[in-house]
Amino acid sequence: MDHLITPATSTEEQQRAARVAVLPVGSFEQHGAYLPLITDTVVACLIARRISQDHGLFLLPPVTFSCSHEHAGFAGTVSISAATLYAVVNDVWRSLKGSGIEALAVVNGHGGNYVLANVVQEANVAGACMTLFPSGPDWARARQEAGLETDSHTDMHAGEAEVSLLLYGAPELVRDGYQHSDWEADWRSHLLVTGIRAYTDTGVIGRPSAGTAEKGARLLDSFSKSFTEHLALLRGSSA
Repeated sequence: MDHLITPATSTEEQQRAARVAVLPVGSFEQHGAYLPLITDTVVACLIARRISQDHGLFLLPPVTFSCSHEHAGFAGTVSISAATLYAVVNDVWRSLKGSGIEALAVVNGHGGNYVLANVVQEANVAGACMTLFPSGPDWARARQEAGLETDSHTDMHAGEAEVSLLLYGAPELVRDGYQHSDWEADWRSHLLVTGIRAYTDTGVIGRPSAGTAEKGARLLDSFSKSFTEHLALLRGSSA
């Protein structure tokens, strides 16, 4: 993880003079037997690092605990409340504005962080200053351009996309066993009531066996291109 967290100094950021910051938000939750509890944080950091490098933005360290309540009951999972996550992101945003940052991109690595959409919507009432990335369309485009075999519904958790990103960006974190851990649970209408345990014995829903480092690289390439549209909206509001 060390290479995923910004090592920049205050002097370096002063010289960069970025006006858009990037905040990765991950989670600390089970990802089967072969991916670490920090998987969503790693995913958010990989995307955030790539877009900050490609677009010259101010990269922040990640928020590592979030709303993983659907994974309760699996060892190692730790959650904070939606209200706490809401408050943390808003506090970070207020601090950034106080130091002259004009816009914030929140890079979300965990699908259960629904409250982030509310944070962003509320922040933009008076004008575009915050975006939530990647959006659903960004993910769909990335899956297609990367040649993934699954869609986001089938590949919900610890599957092809997440394995691919970690195989590319942090291969030392991937344990053996993903090649034989596919789990199908396409019908899960009561997930919010029952949690994920009602639909999987292993914590996995998806096709990790299809993951490759090459797909991970192409996912990040696509995200960098997709982010251009988000950045244009943010910079247009602060120009």
